[in-house]
Amino acid sequence: MIALEISNIKLFMNKLLNSEAFDSFYLEEARITTFNEFYIDGRIQKEFYTTEELEENPALLKEFSLWKELRPCCFSLIRGNHTPLHFKLVLHVGDSFFDKLLKSPELTVDPSLIKSLQLIIKYQTGKLTCITGTAFHTFVMDKSLESLWDVALKKSFIAMGIDFSEN
Repeated sequence: MIALEISNIKLFMNKLLNSEAFDSFYLEEARITTFNEFYIDGRIQKEFYTTEELEENPALLKEFSLWKELRPCCFSLIRGNHTPLHFKLVLHVGDSFFDKLLKSPELTVDPSLIKSLQLIIKYQTGKLTCITGTAFHTFVMDKSLESLWDVALKKSFIAMGIDFSEN
């Protein structure tokens, strides 16, 4: 797990809210505090959909909604004349990126034990921090996945032109 403090918040927020850069991630939760506190649970409520809709759209069978589906809603809550007091987004790495990491020869943990790779984005008092996390179905001492995820995120940020410092 690493914490990256983002140097250019405006650039990062533009990538997050106005581009497809994070669209392959899944949103577990969003908590945005402006004039009220707003909470979004990214879990898909399968009971909302008909059997036909679930069969036609396999993405609805996932646990969480894609960020690209909830990005416009979050953008509408964050934008405005005032900067939010606080926000926290908990994202999970998308399938293609996740699969790519699983194929790495440096990975020594059993892939069946892996639950998710997380990116927690926190903004408060003018500071934006991105924190990596890993979740497993059981306790695991192996840190190879954590290291791979930390390096991959830093490389992704560099490729997007996002400057950061590691805390």
